[in-house]
Amino acid sequence: MSERIASVSRTTGETDVNLELSIDGTGVVRAETGVLFLDHMLDALGRHARWDLSVTARGDAAMDPHHTVEDTGIALGQALKEALGDRRGIDRYGFAYAPLDEALARVVLDISGRPFLHFEAAMPEAVIGADFAASLVEEFWRSVAMNAGLTMHIDLIRARNSHHAAEAIFKAAAVAFRMAVRVGGDTATVPSTKGVLA
Repeated sequence: MSERIASVSRTTGETDVNLELSIDGTGVVRAETGVLFLDHMLDALGRHARWDLSVTARGDAAMDPHHTVEDTGIALGQALKEALGDRRGIDRYGFAYAPLDEALARVVLDISGRPFLHFEAAMPEAVIGADFAASLVEEFWRSVAMNAGLTMHIDLIRARNSHHAAEAIFKAAAVAFRMAVRVGGDTATVPSTKGVLA
């Protein structure tokens, strides 16, 4: 089986994102996006998914983190899609619960080729830290799902702290990804009745 790696560069009038992903890594993460909370979440995602992930971003994050968060999600989704190739032999489905103190999140995903996100997570605080809008958690995952071709259901079951809520979501997603991308089947077969995941 070939290495499942990808590199994506995305340059717009708002941001310049460079991302390298190895799905079969050990959880080594380097994230320098200019958005400290996003870097923290990418570190949690890579470590718990056991991906090697390198992300750098330059842009207008000092004005508003929105574009950097969205474009990083787009780049990660594109890299996932590229690294997974035709998805032969993968387990395809993944699910996980993850707690962080009082917060509990559930993520269920299907590497289906059909982009869809259901995000049911009422964040208890509108802002995380100094300036990270809690709504950007949904923005990030929507960008990933749409660009990777994932069906994702993200549910925040309970939380009193938005930092804890976001981190529980990212950690649950990481463990769900680890399950879904595992090569547990016949590498000559695409896990779909249609014979294709696209």
